[in-house]
Amino acid sequence: MRSRLGVCLVLIAFIVPLMVLAAEKGDTAKGKQVFSRCSVCHGDAGEGKEAIGKAFGVTMKPLSSKEVQALDDAALKKGITAGKGKMMPVSLSDQEAVDVIAFLRTLKK
Repeated sequence: MRSRLGVCLVLIAFIVPLMVLAAEKGDTAKGKQVFSRCSVCHGDAGEGKEAIGKAFGVTMKPLSSKEVQALDDAALKKGITAGKGKMMPVSLSDQEAVDVIAFLRTLKK
């Protein structure tokens, strides 16, 4: 009986962190779908729309750029959900934010 309990505890100790990591990875397909709302300004491939940048008086860095891709996930999430510069905050669930970030990582050059 004790050995079964020990095995169960060991499995839980390894499985739970793996499940958390899997959840944090995000679903790129769902992220792309959520990102479609952002494409009005950021473009379908995150290239940034020049006309929008001019209208707001900003230079939009491509989301595939080294500068953007160098940001950690927490910084990306903060920029998305709290806004940054002239970008307004975007209301996303935690999972939607994780999914969008997973999609953004696929844009890396």
